[in-house]
Amino acid sequence: MTRERQSVSTPDPDPGGLVPRTGMPAVPPLPPRDRSPGDPLPPLRIGVSACLLGQEVRFDGGHKHDRWLTGTLAQYCELVPVCPEVEVGMSIPRESVRLEGDADSPRMVAPRSGVDWTAPMNAWSRRRVRELAAEDLDGFVFKKNSPSCGLFRVKVYPDKGMPARGGRGLFAAAFAAACPLVPVEEEGRLEDARLRENFVERLFAWRRVKDAFAGRWARGGIVAFHSREKYLLMAHSPRHYQELGRLVARIAQEPPAAFRDRYLGLYMEALGVLATPRRHANALQHVAGHLRGRVTDAEQKRVLAVIEDYAHGLVPLVVPVTLLRHYVELLEVPYVRDQVYLNPHPRELMLRNHV
Repeated sequence: MTRERQSVSTPDPDPGGLVPRTGMPAVPPLPPRDRSPGDPLPPLRIGVSACLLGQEVRFDGGHKHDRWLTGTLAQYCELVPVCPEVEVGMSIPRESVRLEGDADSPRMVAPRSGVDWTAPMNAWSRRRVRELAAEDLDGFVFKKNSPSCGLFRVKVYPDKGMPARGGRGLFAAAFAAACPLVPVEEEGRLEDARLRENFVERLFAWRRVKDAFAGRWARGGIVAFHSREKYLLMAHSPRHYQELGRLVARIAQEPPAAFRDRYLGLYMEALGVLATPRRHANALQHVAGHLRGRVTDAEQKRVLAVIEDYAHGLVPLVVPVTLLRHYVELLEVPYVRDQVYLNPHPRELMLRNHV
């Protein structure tokens, strides 16, 4: 017996969408600066699937409260809840939906009734993403496995055969395509200490680089920004650091908008590369090199030994970083004192205690 498919019809107010059809993704306009460069940054604004905040919006009327998000990360940011399925008009409780068809362009279908939510979800997603872009989010945490919010390996049911984990939720896909530089993650992957540290590091980095380019930015300010980010970039991707360095060296010859877009893209791409113990050790050794002549030979050897202990997995990253930060602050070592690498996110999050 063939199931009759029904479509939920919703007019698409933005048939063109937000995603460029060809070429590199466009960088959205950055907000105007309403504070002085030295002022502290306001709290981050992070989009979050509403069920992760404890809101009872799931198909069964339940939630998937993530205590780390609401109890720890929320101390340093404003969490902006979004539930695509409720906001598009689905009830609570409701029949569950799933992705069907082609993983590259799946349909969102309620399998029992045959109702097809694809068109209204896609139309709503374009509209909602545009609203969220205007809110200047610094990141987004999505609910894993969700046909609307899943970011990686969401099940897609083919017309015949077994489902494959190769899809992406419709809203998550729309957000990632329209806001390609904004850090995104799933709550399940944030249980991995390295992925969690990398995600939070990218949240604060995206805010810093947006702030650097906000308003009428000056070349000298960008050169200073890049200098402060040196060892953080080296720990992630020396190749990107070198390419960014060549770009900054040409800053006077580049059209400002083209330079900004290229720098933003390369910078966030670099931090998307997971830092390894080897690359961390390399960055730490560069920092330690600035202590030479300021500490005794015995102290210098001890610092290098601690870095080696980290490289071999004997101590977490926080140990050599804390030791170096102690000497840098005590001796007021110029240049290194301002390196973001030593303080890329609030110490209270204790992210480097576990990597």
